[in-house]
Amino acid sequence: MAENVTVAQTEDGLRLDRWIKKHYPAVAFGNLQKILRTGQVRVDGRRAKGETRLAAGQQIRIPPQIAAQVADKKHHVSGKDADFIRSLVLYEDDAVIAINKPAGLASQGGSKIARHVDGLLEGLAVGGVKPHLVHRLDKDTSGVMLLARNPQIAKKMGLLFSGRDIRKYYWAITVPAPKLHQGKIKSVIAKIAGDDGEKMRRTEDEKGKTALTYYQVLETAGTKLAWVAFWPRTGRTHQIRVHALEMGCPLLGDYKYERRQDLLEETPDLPNMLHLHARRIILPHPVTGKTLDIAAPLDRAMRRTWEFFNFNPEDKTDPFQDVE
Repeated sequence: MAENVTVAQTEDGLRLDRWIKKHYPAVAFGNLQKILRTGQVRVDGRRAKGETRLAAGQQIRIPPQIAAQVADKKHHVSGKDADFIRSLVLYEDDAVIAINKPAGLASQGGSKIARHVDGLLEGLAVGGVKPHLVHRLDKDTSGVMLLARNPQIAKKMGLLFSGRDIRKYYWAITVPAPKLHQGKIKSVIAKIAGDDGEKMRRTEDEKGKTALTYYQVLETAGTKLAWVAFWPRTGRTHQIRVHALEMGCPLLGDYKYERRQDLLEETPDLPNMLHLHARRIILPHPVTGKTLDIAAPLDRAMRRTWEFFNFNPEDKTDPFQDVE
C-alpha cells in the first residue's frame, strides 16, 4: 500500500533521492533510480526527479514496493546501544550535540567496521530525526566530537569547519619531550606509499597540502616524555601525528608512524594505545552565535598514563590564547 509522508521542517532543501535513502535505507540504488524514472514517487501529486529539492510541508507519495520492502528492515539501535551513545553526551541543545568518543570506536562504517558512531546515532534521535556527523576523529583517537541535530544545522557547521572560526585542542603524550616548550610546525604533507606502507608524509609534490600546527608543552617527565597540547590550524589527515614525528617526538602508542614503542614495552602499567585525545573545541553556536566551549575528560584507559607520571589532567587555561 502506498503511503504519504510530509517533509519535515528540518528536511527543507534536501534532495528527493537523499530523502528517500534517509527514510528507506534498504532500497537498492538501482531500484530507486528505476522507480524515480517511471514517476512512481510523487511530490505534491507531481512527478519528481531524484535531484528535486524538497520544501518543508510538501507531501511525498511513497509507492507500495518501497514501503513494503523496508517495512521489516529499518535499522533500530538496541536499548543497550542507545544507552551507550547517550552515556557519551557532553552537551546538547536543539541544534548541537557533543559526545566524548572513546578510543577504539570508529566515526563511520567501512571495511570490517561493524560498530561505529554513525550507526548508533538513532539512539540520539528526537522526533524521528537522527543527528548528523559534522566532523570525524580517527578510530584510535578519543575526545570531543560534534553532531548536528538536522541537515540545516549540519550545513552551517560544515561552513564553520571549512573556515577558521573553530579551535580544536588536542592532548597527547610525546616520546621524547620536545626540545622547545612551544612553537609551530608547518609543512606540506600528502598520502604517499613507502616501504612501510601508505601514510601521510612530508612532500614537495604539488599535490600535497600545507599543514600548520601549534604546540605547547604542559608538563614533562624529564626529557623522557611530555604532555603536549596541540592546536591544528589546518585539518589534514593525521596532521598532529605527522607533525609530532617531524619534531622527532612521535606520539606514544602511534604504531603507524613509530613502530618502535620501547616505553610501552618497558612499562606494562601503561595502556598500549594511541595517546591522542581531542580535549576541547571552541566555536560560535550555529544558531545563536554565542561561544560554545566544550571539553572532554580523558579516556579512562589513557588517564592511567597521566596518573603514572603524576600529570594533573584538570582543566588548564587556554595555552594558545596569545597565539595569532
